[in-house]
Amino acid sequence: MDDAQNDRITRLEETVAHQTRVIEELSDQLAEQWKVVEQTRAKLDRLTERFLTLEEQSLDTPAITRPPHY
Repeated sequence: MDDAQNDRITRLEETVAHQTRVIEELSDQLAEQWKVVEQTRAKLDRLTERFLTLEEQSLDTPAITRPPHY
């Protein structure tokens, strides 16, 4: 092999190594973001349940009204 081919192969190997590292980093970041999404979804579900419970409780409570003579 001549020097040009060796240089080309070296550049290709460097490119592949760089892309492999970037893909691994992106995969790690995606996994972390997915955890955040799942935590947010769970929190939203809990808040929705709490809101619905409070809404049901408020419907059961009679409204406070003033007698007509006031």
